[in-house]
Amino acid sequence: MTDKVDFKKSLDSYQARHGEFRMVDVPVMRYLTVDGHGDPNTSTAYTDALAALYPVAYKLKFASKRDLGRDYVVPPLEGLWWAEDMDSFTTSRDKSRWDWTMMLMVPDWLDQDAVDTAVERVGSSNPPARLGDVRLIALSEGRCVQTLHIGPFDDEAAVLDRMHHEFIPEHGLRLSGKHHEVYFSDFRRVAPEKLRTLLRQPVDTAVGMQ
Repeated sequence: MTDKVDFKKSLDSYQARHGEFRMVDVPVMRYLTVDGHGDPNTSTAYTDALAALYPVAYKLKFASKRDLGRDYVVPPLEGLWWAEDMDSFTTSRDKSRWDWTMMLMVPDWLDQDAVDTAVERVGSSNPPARLGDVRLIALSEGRCVQTLHIGPFDDEAAVLDRMHHEFIPEHGLRLSGKHHEVYFSDFRRVAPEKLRTLLRQPVDTAVGMQ
């Protein structure tokens, strides 16, 4: 038997508390990713992205346990979100204007060859429509501000407004990267008021504050 790693518990970058903004230095992390645009509630590109990511992630997990003796819990779904006007996140919530990258973290002991093999195995029978869009990327976010949001996704707006327009500037910082969410709950199975979502914003020192 091998110990099963649960990155939600072992990585500091997945730790956040409800009602509290926290500064954290996030290490370089690697992800399976698929890009898209539009409202995740209505976009087929979004559902097709998840349908491609999860089979590859589970093939990687099973190969890691079988071939390397290293088992782990498939990490939570994550997403980068952005738009030409970032107020569409904190004011209008016009999801039709959003761009996104959906992601599943890959442990550092698995390489590109392992991902290629997993993609090939998934594609050997009834391949998902967007399997060819799955990529392995390295994401370097560095210093970030994050918090845990509990409740419906649309209720994030007020939290993000405080993060972006109060906490970050009050600490001499500015937004420097894409809005990042980590989904600790499965929205298909959990009531909206109980959803747990980590909200993260990369930052750097504001101009004139160096």
